[in-house]
Amino acid sequence: MATDTEVTESGETETKLKRGITPMLLFFFIVGDTLGAGIYTLVGSMAKDVGGAIWLPLLFALVLALLTAGTYAELITKYPHAGGAARYAERAFNKPYATFIIGWLMLASGITTSAALANAFAGDYLKALIDLPSVPVTLVFIGLLVAINLRGVRESLMANVGATVIEMTGLLIIIIVAAIVFGRGDADPGRLTTFAEGVTPIQGAFAATVTAFFSFLGFEAAANMAEEVKAPTKAYPRALFGAILTAAVIYLLIALGAAAVVPTDQLADSEGPLLEVIKASAVSFPPWLFGAIALVAIGNGALLFMVMASRATYGLAEAGLLPRIFGEVASTRRTPWFAILVVGAMTMVMSFVGDVSTLADTTVLLLVLVFISANVSVLVLKKDEVSHPYFRTPSIVSILALVASIALLTQQSLQTWLISGAYVVVGTVLFLIARAHRGRQGDPVGDSDPVA
Repeated sequence: MATDTEVTESGETETKLKRGITPMLLFFFIVGDTLGAGIYTLVGSMAKDVGGAIWLPLLFALVLALLTAGTYAELITKYPHAGGAARYAERAFNKPYATFIIGWLMLASGITTSAALANAFAGDYLKALIDLPSVPVTLVFIGLLVAINLRGVRESLMANVGATVIEMTGLLIIIIVAAIVFGRGDADPGRLTTFAEGVTPIQGAFAATVTAFFSFLGFEAAANMAEEVKAPTKAYPRALFGAILTAAVIYLLIALGAAAVVPTDQLADSEGPLLEVIKASAVSFPPWLFGAIALVAIGNGALLFMVMASRATYGLAEAGLLPRIFGEVASTRRTPWFAILVVGAMTMVMSFVGDVSTLADTTVLLLVLVFISANVSVLVLKKDEVSHPYFRTPSIVSILALVASIALLTQQSLQTWLISGAYVVVGTVLFLIARAHRGRQGDPVGDSDPVA
């Protein structure tokens, strides 16, 4: 295995990428990633499983997110490199295939999420503004995200700051509208403890937790930005936990308001559930304007996951697990241009597979597998000492996160397992091809570049 690169007191390493992400930008990155389509599009899906008690799976998902974030806070600050969980698996197990498959699952999750959000973008929220064919809208939308990503990470994240402000404004509008309905006595708080018929509360809550967890997926994306963050040792823990807790407060208020204002059946049948809150409230707020706000939120989430996927690709190439061209960086913008183009093309292909809910659940399954690897890695690496300060998480936190992740796998459908299995098969084939090619060049897979 290659030797370590020097890490400063602030957690910075030598990198080809530009360190343009400040702690505040990182916070907005994670908040923006978290407050995207999860809450704007999947409230209805949760209502199908758990009725009006949408707050319960959100609480379960929050606990799992905080436990897993504890693991990531230690790993990111201990090993501040692009590549995320794939790099941690490489250090913990020193097995090229383990490194590759974890990185591949991260890639797959980013692509699948972006595809899901692209489909959501072309759904009911867009129809509140204009009725256009879904397929062309989806493809053009993905193309625009690729162009923004190519422009540069700082530009992508500055766009994210503006979009995050807009999407948070949209969520605050829902909270205020729901409060108005409560204030005039037209809400039905009884729905908050009414579960879906034919399903036990615990069974429904666990099933809905799969979808709810999708709403908290931001920390793995953030891990892949480690080489572009200023002073990551200090920046990451604050941004990570602060963003998750900020999102949780907003989510719970949204869940309570939506369930009490909108009849559960109506909420469950909608592709734009928060738009139903506006309509049901009879408050004078243009549905088309809220539709536009929702589209910004969805677009922002898709952009951030595409940024994550392209950086994960770059990280695998730097580790020697993908052809070197995937690690090519543009001379002027210093962005991984080839990785960005490939991720964009794959996202377009995946947008034709499954609906928003199915793709979201598939993303959760893919990332839960990644989280299991991260939780095992952090336990294995507890005895691995590094020369710089880093955030230390108690072992029991990672053990609880591991148990919760395994429990979440039991709630996945056969369809999501099949899609995920297909990803694993494709990834394994690509790994073997890359291994054979690099072997012919006398450059063994996984041994060509530093991994920590």
